[in-house]
Order: sequence, then C-alpha cells, then structure tokens
Amino acid sequence: MSKRPGSPPPPPGGAVIKRARSSPMPSDQQQLVISSAGEKEQGLVRTVKRTSALEAPIVSLSGSHSAEILSCRFDPSGQNIVACSADRSVSLWKTYSPNTNYGLLSAMHKAPILDVHFSAVHPLLYTASADHTLAVVSLASGERVRKLRAHRGIVNSLDRTVSGVAGGELIASGSDDGTVRVWEGGDEGDKAPVKVWQVGCPVTAVCWSADGSVVYAGAVDNEIHVLDIRSPSSELPSLTGHTDTPTSLAISPNGNFLLSPSLSSQTLVHDIRPFSPTPSRIHRVLMGAPAGFENTLLRGAWSRDDGGRRVGVGGADRTVCIWDVESGQVQYKLPGHKGTVTAVDFHPTEPIILTGSKDGTMLLGEIEPSVKI
Repeated sequence: MSKRPGSPPPPPGGAVIKRARSSPMPSDQQQLVISSAGEKEQGLVRTVKRTSALEAPIVSLSGSHSAEILSCRFDPSGQNIVACSADRSVSLWKTYSPNTNYGLLSAMHKAPILDVHFSAVHPLLYTASADHTLAVVSLASGERVRKLRAHRGIVNSLDRTVSGVAGGELIASGSDDGTVRVWEGGDEGDKAPVKVWQVGCPVTAVCWSADGSVVYAGAVDNEIHVLDIRSPSSELPSLTGHTDTPTSLAISPNGNFLLSPSLSSQTLVHDIRPFSPTPSRIHRVLMGAPAGFENTLLRGAWSRDDGGRRVGVGGADRTVCIWDVESGQVQYKLPGHKGTVTAVDFHPTEPIILTGSKDGTMLLGEIEPSVKI
C-alpha cells in the first residue's frame, strides 16, 4: 500500500490566506487586513462590524496645532469638537466626515490655553489660560465677547453648569493663586465673580456637581475640596485618598461618582452620594494609566452613550486606558499617539472616544459598545 502524499508546501512568506465570502457584504461591515507575512496580497482578511457613524474606525485630526493639545471636547450634540493648545490657539472640527477643521482662533489669549468647554446653552466657548484670564468666545463670529480678569495666577481648569440653585449658566475656575471663582455664564454677565473660595494652595482641577450646587476642586494638597454654593460656611469635608496631586475631575452621567486621575498614576472613583456605603467614599481604585515625570494635568472622562459604565484616562505611555467601572478591570489600552495622551472625551450618544496628545494631534476612535441592561 502506497503512502498518501504529504501536504503541499506553504506559499512563500508563510502567510495564511482566508478567502472572503462571495456573498455581498453588509453595509455595516468592512474588510480589514489584520496580519501579513510577505507580499501585499498575502494576509488574513476578516469582516469587522462597525459601531458608529464615523467614516473609518480611527480618524486622525491633525495639522491645526503646532504644540501639545491640552484639552479637547465634544459639544453637547456630538457634532462638533473643540481643542485648545499650548500654541495659544483653539481649533474647531466636525466630528463626522469630512471632519473639516472649520475654525482656528488664535487671538484669544497671550499664553497657552489650558482648558476649554462648549457652553451648555449658548453658542459660546469658555477658555482658561496661563495668562491668568478666562475668555468667552462667540461661535458665530469667532470673536472674544468677554474677558474675565480676577485670578492672580495660571488658570488650570474650568467647568460650566446650568445651575438650578442660582439660575442660568455658571462657570467655575481654579487657579494657581489658590482660589476657586464662580462667574455668570453667557456673553453679558458681570465681569466680577459671584463667589470666591480661598483653598489655600494651587487648584489644578474643578468640576460642578450634577445639580450645580457644589464645586469639587482638586489641589496640590492631594485633597478634593467640596465647596457648597448654598452653605454660609461654604466648604464641606474634603475627599481624600490621593497620595499626589489630582490632575482633573469629571462627574459621572448619573451624578453619583467623581473621577479623579492623579500624578501618582492612580485614578480614583469617589462615591459622592449623600449616603455612601464606604466611609472613605472611594468606590474604585484604577491602575494602568502612568502619569509620567512631566507633571502634565491629564484629563479623564466618563462614557456617556452607556450611562457611565466606563472611564478613560490618557497616559505617558502614549496610550488611553479604558476601565469597566464596576469590575475595575482594564478593557482597552488604545495606542496611536506619538506623545503623552493629555485629554480624553467620550461622544454623548455613540461609542466614540476622542483623545488629544502632546504630539499636537487628536484621534477619533470607535470602541465596542458596552452591554446595556
């Protein structure tokens, strides 16, 4: 009995080729080469289900800034993006194809712009700068309509809220001068702050509570100060747990938790409900996003399309770390940048993440949507 002949030798290069099906491919899928070992035509091809309306799974936004991006955010509708940079300019982009850079504002400040926000109710931008000022910028004209001068140091952070307590939109700002100040929003507010708190050391991050009654302020004393706009004594017991300076603060979509990355490379999720089951109010301790040695104020964010099941923080390892909040496990480590990832934001309605980096670029990326119950 003769032996069965052996298998034919593999093709040159050693690649395994899987043939695509001859049936038409659904419109929400696309082919993607995920490995190659030789000639271009040799590779493993499979279909990938798309999860958003982006033109591609990863979109690069570059060419506007000549220095590091310090903050970037979606507008409330998710259709537009704003970014601010150390080159003293603000850029405006379309989220979806053709991803146009339709605005570059370069006359707002005389020093790096450290934080930026879209107004929640007006066609305005709010910016904070190292020149000790805040600016209110009209999106219709691209011109500055208000300049707020009250800080005596670098303004590291700002946040805005539609307050049910004071009525209207309010802006909170934190500065190296050791104060947190609250301002009227809009283009016709008073130039003087409506509230001033003396924290006693440089403030690196501020964030409003969901109802606009409390301002959380991270400072170089490693604490998060809780400032109540309704209380005569103003300050409530601080949130502790960090061993180094908090770099940013972000409130969860349901208003129950507070995210705070820090220079210790430790990210905490604080339980800020009136009655917390843990005396320390530390809900989760998250590791995986190294802060590095540059002392950059890394900005984290909560996912919003799934109600805040995930959080994301950039790191000095040039990746974005995304955790599942309830399990505390790392879900993704997303590469793509050539420098420290300084800012992260999530799209309000789709599983899209926005990142900004010290390499002067931004990336839009699809992520797998969380399972919704």
